[in-house]
Amino acid sequence: MSHSYLLAVLLLQQTISVVYARGQTHSLANMSAAAFTITETDEQSVYTERRQIKVLLNDLKDYPLDPAVRPPVSVTISSKYRNYLQRVRDFQVFEDDVWIVTFPKSGTTWTEEMTWLINHDLDYDTARSIKLNSRSTFLEIGAISELFPIDTIATAERSARPRQIKSHLPLPLLPRQLWTVKPKIVYVARNPKDVAISFYHHYRVFVSYNGTKETFLNELLADQVTYCPMVSHVLDFWALKHEPNVLFLTYETMKRNLRAVLPDVCRHFNKTYSEAQLDELAVHLSFDEMKKNPATNKDDVVRNALAKDNRIGDEQFKFLRKGIVGDYRNELPEEFNVKFDRFIAEQLAGSDFRYEYD
Repeated sequence: MSHSYLLAVLLLQQTISVVYARGQTHSLANMSAAAFTITETDEQSVYTERRQIKVLLNDLKDYPLDPAVRPPVSVTISSKYRNYLQRVRDFQVFEDDVWIVTFPKSGTTWTEEMTWLINHDLDYDTARSIKLNSRSTFLEIGAISELFPIDTIATAERSARPRQIKSHLPLPLLPRQLWTVKPKIVYVARNPKDVAISFYHHYRVFVSYNGTKETFLNELLADQVTYCPMVSHVLDFWALKHEPNVLFLTYETMKRNLRAVLPDVCRHFNKTYSEAQLDELAVHLSFDEMKKNPATNKDDVVRNALAKDNRIGDEQFKFLRKGIVGDYRNELPEEFNVKFDRFIAEQLAGSDFRYEYD
């Protein structure tokens, strides 16, 4: 065996290595991990069955931000996702795609329905008869959750064009072709205090979380919850807000006056509708209408999540829970209100982005 051959094998092994928290290095035969460092974390919550890892993007090819200013950060995500990292990174993107990206509990479902209707000539019949999950594919849910034993990445790949795809993945973990093909992207941000309360209730149902609210909030602030860190999630897309294919919205602005936001969304997608049509769309997208619409309220998803573990007592939980701004004032302990203020101020240092709370 030649020296050059041995050297080539050694380099290949190094290329596909994954560096672990305890300093051990292993190779994964089924995935090229050259683009990422995967760190096994001891920070897994004892209150869920989900094991987590931290993932750091190493390969900056096609990275859309200046890494000297906004370098990739380590992302907390389900351990299951290690098997899908490269597939998502190499996911084929088309110019006529529409991507909805948010941190969880930031108005994603609302934005999906709005965007789908604007791009489909206000087809209310289909919007009421075909579930939103079938019209707008959640890219990575099958790759992180045991509740969804289907390959949602393959589902998105096979979807008829033009595709609408949603994701909660932060910028470094999204398909790299997003930054070269440049399809239309809508990003929505929501203030972290309201996100925290809504995410806590969501985690109880969908991740079988049985810890205290205080424990969950501490884990969220320590970036130990799936998709964290949450502020950099927003700031990465804030840095892209002037890109012509990116529309940056906030949940609070949409709640304050959705009707005024709709023309901006239409312009983003080169669509034109009459004032009367936009009035009708605003009604369809109201929280009360969305909550009673079986195609958007996701009551079936909640029932399936509860049935999986034969859980009782959460039957009153609604995926579209309250849909208001400032609900954290009713549920966030004062101690954590102060902690979040300090956390947010530290995270936003040097940025001109500011969250809205009213």
